[in-house]
Amino acid sequence: MTILLFGVTKDIVGSPSLSIPTTSATGKKIPKTVEELRSFLGNAYPELEKLTSLAIAVNNNYADNSQEINSYDEIALIPPVSGG
Repeated sequence: MTILLFGVTKDIVGSPSLSIPTTSATGKKIPKTVEELRSFLGNAYPELEKLTSLAIAVNNNYADNSQEINSYDEIALIPPVSGG
């Protein structure tokens, strides 16, 4: 599963994308919903949890926490933006 990162999320992770294994060779639970993905990423990158309004898009559409995700989905983390 590949996740595209933008803005401050890219800075936190240190890369423009993040790959999450789709099989559990390590025994860790594989995220199946957006909510599980948020938890997974928060554990791996605690700084992400400090963002006030982190949106997640699945296949170019904003997703709510209950949306299921699959290994072939295009997933993006969209941080809060500021500007004027």
